[in-house]
Amino acid sequence: MESDSRKEAVKKKKTQKTKKRLSNTKWVILITIWTFFLGTGMSFISETLLRNTGLMIAFIVLIFIIVIGIVFDLIGIAVASSREKPFHSMASNKLLGANYAVKLVRNAGPVSNFCNDVIGDICGIISGAAAAIIILQIRSLYQVNLPSLSILLSGFVASLTVGGKAIGKEIALRKSREIVLFVGVILHHLHKHLGFSLFLPKNSRKGR
Repeated sequence: MESDSRKEAVKKKKTQKTKKRLSNTKWVILITIWTFFLGTGMSFISETLLRNTGLMIAFIVLIFIIVIGIVFDLIGIAVASSREKPFHSMASNKLLGANYAVKLVRNAGPVSNFCNDVIGDICGIISGAAAAIIILQIRSLYQVNLPSLSILLSGFVASLTVGGKAIGKEIALRKSREIVLFVGVILHHLHKHLGFSLFLPKNSRKGR
């Protein structure tokens, strides 16, 4: 009788592991497809804007791309460093966005992967391409060919990205709960008005 129950427990554990592995595989495939379409879409929009605007607007677009990367990095860190329990209390008190906050923290791995790796990497690549387009614009407008121009602009992009992410990390660690709840409120409104829902794997982290 005891051996049967042990076999049943082992079988159940194996089934759970298989389900988790399948869920992770589905998430990897989904995030790869998402990355492709997001990357191509963002690249197309940014390049179209940059090639058809003035130098000042091009700089604003570049800074905007960098800021998007910093903001998503901040969200990813905030979600990864948050605990699930406080949001359950908020959800029981029907606080707006709390249910989505629970989902975010419960799926901290995929969420931080999407925010930090997917969006962060895409913004990093696009900001580099944007800087190259701006350099070409400067050269064509002012008829200059300065080798140091690309070095200076690359340094500017790198310092702004790294510095911004360092500040964002400090804020995310200190205000993680407020940030996650704020994102939860945004997701609530997106779902309510646009029908948007989170595409997250079913394997979840509970009781944190």
